[in-house]
Amino acid sequence: MVWRDTAPFRADHVGSLLRPAELLEAREKYSAGSIGAEELRHAEDRAVRDVVRLQEEAGLQSATDGEFRRTSWHMDFIYRLEGIDPTDEKLRVHFHNEQGDLDFEAAAPRVHDTVRLTETIFADAFEFLRDTVRTATPKLTIPSPSMVHYRGGDAAIDESVYPDRQRFWADLTSAYAEQVRRLGELGCTYLQLDDTSLAYLNDPEQRAMLAGQGGVDVEHQHERYIRNINAALRNRPEGMRVTTHMCRGNYRSSWAAEGDYEFVAEALFSELDVDGFFLEYDDERSGGFAPLRFVPRGKQVVLGLVTTKHGRLEDKDTLKRRIEEAGEYVPLDQLCLSPQCGFSSTVDGNALTVDEQKAKLALVVETAQEVWG
Repeated sequence: MVWRDTAPFRADHVGSLLRPAELLEAREKYSAGSIGAEELRHAEDRAVRDVVRLQEEAGLQSATDGEFRRTSWHMDFIYRLEGIDPTDEKLRVHFHNEQGDLDFEAAAPRVHDTVRLTETIFADAFEFLRDTVRTATPKLTIPSPSMVHYRGGDAAIDESVYPDRQRFWADLTSAYAEQVRRLGELGCTYLQLDDTSLAYLNDPEQRAMLAGQGGVDVEHQHERYIRNINAALRNRPEGMRVTTHMCRGNYRSSWAAEGDYEFVAEALFSELDVDGFFLEYDDERSGGFAPLRFVPRGKQVVLGLVTTKHGRLEDKDTLKRRIEEAGEYVPLDQLCLSPQCGFSSTVDGNALTVDEQKAKLALVVETAQEVWG
């Protein structure tokens, strides 16, 4: 086996990391009006420098800013697209964990005007990350175009603005394509599109929920999303590596959906124009590895075998055995290893400590080195 020097890397991670207490305190003070935007920015800068060092010292070849400047992994991006704003209506997502259920609540989005890009979203954040890394490749994570549509569906789109939904998708993917182009100009060579919809659609309950909205062809919705992601990436800069991450929800150590990848696998792996797939595989909710039989040559699969839902450290021999099991369906040389999701998809974070997070990242690196090094 050969160690990889191009993304996705043999030992990689999804993106978000636990916010340090000092940063959370600064955010609270900013919300209360006791500090200004400049002071908050200084606190974010300090935290990002520290977390980049943490990733590089763990031996990771990619580094993110931990998504420290965001409240959530996707809404901070979506609301900076022109034509999309939050409403007074609340978006509720039901999550589950070993102790019971809880809900994530956020302002529901509304497409009220023509969708377009007027600024390079997260440009300042990426430039700071780019200038901070020493040994790692700077990696930017953004939500995929599907996430603009999945929760509210067509009902969240103003009929007077987009009587033709194809026009909506054309404008949305054009805005994304321009974002990707601009990121390339800033020196971004590793971009990840986070997409829960392509994993959620494996869950019959999620498909039933969509069918209840009316006007949704749930049997082919994933194919529609794949086509539009490809449109967003159609002119991506040469040399930019693009991956997608799919999980079944990650909020305060809880999940929203279940089911293996079989329902979407053939179209997903054979048609989505990305270089690698970050797949959640940390417990039985994700099913087995058989759907990987559809992965073509030239694509990497990053096995999310290390959970971010709790701090208990996985057994290294068990991780190696599961990598071997996945190797029965896709060549070992096309596999990599990572945690199954971010450690803090929202500012709240999952139920583990910074030290436990660090140990899990180190375990990913050590295991990958022993398998592929």
